[in-house]
Amino acid sequence: LYEPSSEQLLVELLPKHISVQILNSFLQQETSEHAARMAAMDNATKNCTELIGSLTLIYNKARQAAITAELMDIVGGAEALRNA
Repeated sequence: LYEPSSEQLLVELLPKHISVQILNSFLQQETSEHAARMAAMDNATKNCTELIGSLTLIYNKARQAAITAELMDIVGGAEALRNA
C-alpha cells in the first residue's frame, strides 16, 4: 500500500482545491446575477400588468364618454325633429 507524504499530498491537492474554490466563486456570481435579473423581470412584468389595467380602464372610460356623447347628439337631433 502506497501512502504519499503530507507534503506531496498538499502539493497535489492545494492547486486543485484553489481551482475548485475559484470556480465555485464564479458559479455563485453567475447564479446571483441570474437571480437579480429574474427578480427585475418579475417586477417589470408586474408593473406592465398594472399599467395595462390602468390604460384599459382609461380607454374604456374614453370610449364610454364618446358613446354617451354620440347618444346625446342623436337624442338632441330627435328632439329637434319632434319639436319642429
